[in-house]
Amino acid sequence: MSYSEDEKKFIAYWEENRLKEKKFISQLMYGLPIGIIFSVPILVNFLLGKFWYKRADAVGISQFSPTVLIVAVILITVFIALLNRKLRWEKLEQQYIALKKRTSSDKS
Repeated sequence: MSYSEDEKKFIAYWEENRLKEKKFISQLMYGLPIGIIFSVPILVNFLLGKFWYKRADAVGISQFSPTVLIVAVILITVFIALLNRKLRWEKLEQQYIALKKRTSSDKS
């Protein structure tokens, strides 16, 4: 059983880029947009809270430090970014291994 054209392209791409995409910095940089998509609504909700419930805003500001919110949003962004890219890398790696096993079992 031979490879389809898409499978050949994937194997060539993954052999060339698998180690580069496994690096921490690479995963962080490519995953940041998804992390930001998850964290921006948290900031927007906090900032718009003063418009929809004034009492909650007054209590929240008096008892809450904005620094905590900023640190939490940064942590959420980084976590989601790394989780997303790590899961994507694992999925592609499993696909690559399965294709390679198929090749070795075809040769036997």
